[in-house]
Amino acid sequence: MKKQTYRMRMMKAMRSCVAVLSVVIGMAMLTGCKSKPTADLVVYGKIYTAENNQLAEAFAVKDGKYIYVGDKAGAEAFVEEGKTEVIDYTGKGLITPGCGNGHAHYSSGIAIQAVGTLVSSQDNVDKFLKEILPAAVKKAREAGAKSIFGYGWSFHTFHGNIPTRQQLDAVCNDIPIYFADEEAHKGLANSLLLVKAGIMKEDGTPLKKDIRGSEIQIGSDGTPTGFLKEQEGTYTRSFLDNEDLFSVDIAAATMAKIEELLLSEGYTMYMDGWSTYFNNSSLYKAAQQRDQTGDLHIVMGLTYEIESWMNVDEALEKASDIRKFASTRVKPNWIKLFVDGTVETGTGFTEPPYPDGHQGGSNWTEEELTDITRKANEKGITMHVHVMGNKGVNRIVNAYVNGGKDEMRNTLVHVRNVDSADYKRMADHNIYVAAGMLWHHFSDSEQAYLLSGIIPEGQGDKGYPIKSYFDHGINASAHTDFPALSNSPDDPFGIMEIAVTGVYHAYKGKPWWPEELITREQALQALTINVARQMFLEDERGSIKTGKYADFLLLTKDVLDCPVTEIHEAKPARDGDPRGKARCHLFRGQKSIRNVNHKNIGNNEKD
Repeated sequence: MKKQTYRMRMMKAMRSCVAVLSVVIGMAMLTGCKSKPTADLVVYGKIYTAENNQLAEAFAVKDGKYIYVGDKAGAEAFVEEGKTEVIDYTGKGLITPGCGNGHAHYSSGIAIQAVGTLVSSQDNVDKFLKEILPAAVKKAREAGAKSIFGYGWSFHTFHGNIPTRQQLDAVCNDIPIYFADEEAHKGLANSLLLVKAGIMKEDGTPLKKDIRGSEIQIGSDGTPTGFLKEQEGTYTRSFLDNEDLFSVDIAAATMAKIEELLLSEGYTMYMDGWSTYFNNSSLYKAAQQRDQTGDLHIVMGLTYEIESWMNVDEALEKASDIRKFASTRVKPNWIKLFVDGTVETGTGFTEPPYPDGHQGGSNWTEEELTDITRKANEKGITMHVHVMGNKGVNRIVNAYVNGGKDEMRNTLVHVRNVDSADYKRMADHNIYVAAGMLWHHFSDSEQAYLLSGIIPEGQGDKGYPIKSYFDHGINASAHTDFPALSNSPDDPFGIMEIAVTGVYHAYKGKPWWPEELITREQALQALTINVARQMFLEDERGSIKTGKYADFLLLTKDVLDCPVTEIHEAKPARDGDPRGKARCHLFRGQKSIRNVNHKNIGNNEKD
């Protein structure tokens, strides 16, 4: 009896436990049914996520972040009528992450329109001296300017007839003048500026034979010509009245135009390649102010340039101190150097030498580059270095390997030629490349020119590798180098078509170096997630992934599937309408701002 009573009590207890467990499970199921939040935005269509080349059918966004990425059926659970904005972009084009620009000069290129005078690469010397320069002087006098600055003349157009300081003096000899060429590697100065810079006396007597990294050009009369190359140009230009030329107010107006242009083309991440171009901190201050007022919708990396004529230790301290301008979307965490010039103009550092026997030059010894890299990385600052020639690449790779920290993602910028052995070392030491993909093309006439005996042997029909980076596992990002475009496109999908075909659609030349062309998916990686990695942003943007900020583009073309010669036609659509102007949503927090002119999905943090 006692035994039966015990058994009955046990069975009763078990039935109670099952009942309680059933209630708990039922409550959990009910809770689970209600756990999915209502999305602010749901988008359907063909979505390139940039996560291992995966495609998705839909995503949901809440408070500016992706809360779901997957199939359409899964996204429908996040939709609540009257509360969720729904965009069905199925069959209209491809949806991609917001793009990144790994290196460009919008700060100086756009500022020039306000502070200086633009010269077309097609303008000849006669037009420059008789029309462009006099107009610039008139503009400066009317504005009471203390300096005259210009940009854009072509060395190849002016070649053999480079204007002298005396010719500039004949137009204006009482205001310092500096006109940079389209690549910003050469310049023209009048006598007054050369005197201010201590390069010569007022009577023309030379006071300096060279500026470290370049040689002063001396004319047949034994005096400086006023034609400046590389570091002598950056040195001389530093003696302009740059605080007046590029004030914080002008920098603020420039910032607004930078953002307008970048967002209209589909860029939401941007590395400014020379943020101290005007030798001051105006751009840093303006960028931080714009972010603090909630007006900055891109993430902007800023670089502090150190020239070979500067005191390096003092410059490193300034580069470290200027990080005080950091904010949510402003990242002033890079140092910029020039190792060499450009191969096409004979100033890139190469091996073998150029046909005339010279090798170009390096602005820094390997020991100096190693020391700068070590000191910068110890301060938590990443290197961002212009280099073109293969001998220059080898030198800076050595410096990164011997002086740098692999986790700092030290970066090479542009890169025309690379020795085969250096690819593996770059991969082994996590060295990044902001690659000159947009220059991986030349017209038939330009290809013939490069093979005419001006480029080192073996490099005339080869330049600007792309595929080799992917083959070796090197993070390669795309850049535009605006305004030094060299007749190349500035938008992401114009660049993508070149990287895939080796042809610029406006030129229609034969493909350039076909062995180095990449797939469409690789090109999109270079334009999105690889830029995010370069800028240490991959945990928050660069791909369409749950938890990341909802920066994305609705493209007018499916660039993964359209004819390859039509990739360049892809543009951001207007509110999901592929026929519209380059407009899209700016999705910010729970507020969807429609019809924002020239703005694509921007920097979407909820403030």
